[in-house]
Amino acid sequence: MKILLFGATGMVGQGVLRECLLDSDVQFVQTVGRSATGVQHPKLREIVHSDLLHYSSIEDELSGFDVCFFCLGVSSAGMKEEAYERLTYGIALAAAETLARLNAEMTFVYVSGAGTDSSEHGRTMWARIKGKTENALLRLPFKGAYMFRPGFIEPLHGARSRTTAYRVIYTLIKPLLPLLRLAIPNAILDTEQIGRAMLVVARHGAPTHILEIKDIRALATS
Repeated sequence: MKILLFGATGMVGQGVLRECLLDSDVQFVQTVGRSATGVQHPKLREIVHSDLLHYSSIEDELSGFDVCFFCLGVSSAGMKEEAYERLTYGIALAAAETLARLNAEMTFVYVSGAGTDSSEHGRTMWARIKGKTENALLRLPFKGAYMFRPGFIEPLHGARSRTTAYRVIYTLIKPLLPLLRLAIPNAILDTEQIGRAMLVVARHGAPTHILEIKDIRALATS
């Protein structure tokens, strides 16, 4: 399996990259991002590409892949709607439209979020834009497109958020996680579960194209 991974330096992307490199079915992983991961592995190739809205200069390196895991995303905190839409909808669609044209048999997996608004008309800005992004991705001519909607994500195996506020929250909540998992099991995932579930979807697809927390957990243990 040949995998293209966007957002490998983010917390979720770090976890997904780890699971891909550990999987014996994965032939190689190619990352695309504004910075290198710093990971050294014989199955890993990296493209450092500063303009994530345009891919014409690297198109020759974006074909021949079985699956794309799109883990690139930004927090909406403090952002105006126009800027958040450009960095969420704009970047995801720019990549996906290029990949759909170059890889007719590709499966595309997008990391969205719990509470995403598929109607695109709700009050919450980030949820509307994530919904618009999901809907647009589902219309593209991929072999299959799947929207992952995690909620709270626990970073494992050294994965680390690049957002300072998130790192503080994780530090404060970490001692409570065992109790929270018992009390609200359908609210928490970890980076290992997300990576494993993505690999299952890449191999076999999934019963639904929109995967909520409980669906992701079930796939991770299948």
